[in-house]
Amino acid sequence: MQRRSTASNADLTHSFGTLLKQWRNQRGYSQLELALISQVSQRHISFLESGRAKPSREMVLQLATVLEVPLRQQNLMLSAAGFAPIHAETDLSAPEMSSVLKALDFMLRQQEPYPAFVIDRYWNLLLTNNAATRLLAFFIDPDQLQSDFYVDGKINLMHVIFHPKGLRPFVVNWEKLAGRLLQRVHREAMAEGENEQSNTLLNELMSYPGVAALWQTSKQSTQDALLLTTHFKREQLEWKFFSTIATLGTPYDITLQELRIECLFPADEATEQNWSRI
Repeated sequence: MQRRSTASNADLTHSFGTLLKQWRNQRGYSQLELALISQVSQRHISFLESGRAKPSREMVLQLATVLEVPLRQQNLMLSAAGFAPIHAETDLSAPEMSSVLKALDFMLRQQEPYPAFVIDRYWNLLLTNNAATRLLAFFIDPDQLQSDFYVDGKINLMHVIFHPKGLRPFVVNWEKLAGRLLQRVHREAMAEGENEQSNTLLNELMSYPGVAALWQTSKQSTQDALLLTTHFKREQLEWKFFSTIATLGTPYDITLQELRIECLFPADEATEQNWSRI
């Protein structure tokens, strides 16, 4: 017998049917298309969305998997349907994360002498290698970094990039970079449905001077290179980096699913030579 959550659903913003419909629309499926790929009748999909039928826990997970709903939002769907969440959100410092931390530490060390960052889904900085620490300290005084950018013990890299007292004055192509990053934050927010934290981050970035105007121009800008590089400059030193982003495969934990490992690589020979000077 399946156990339903005894917690009150009064604080839930949406019913399961509403969430299902939102995710179906978000993924661009009609009810018929979702029925075909999930092997559930269209009539049942319609009844679930209207609230005329109640899903089993297995049905919630089946539809969420087909719709590629992130684990955090799968928990919300389960709660809305009356079931207890099943996906844990484990702190990286927990003993069961030791093997993951070893793997992350290995990747960070392998990226030396170039910067690498481990961030969460909302661009909060979790881990760095020595090169990344040097990069931030070269442009932003550590005391200022602590006073202006630490929130709840974490640094948000998006705020560091967009804030006038952060990296913004040292990025030559800041407007182009900021425009692309705004698009990325927006895409990620859309990809995981309605999420207060994602929307809050986007709104906070848009509130910085000159950022709102970049939203439209960034959509219209043309590509003139294979990769968008970040062009740093301070006094006579310049660096151009492009980045790669890696994720962990087949995670069952929310923390692990939301981890991102971003590595910076020199985009030209001058960067390779100048990087050793800091």
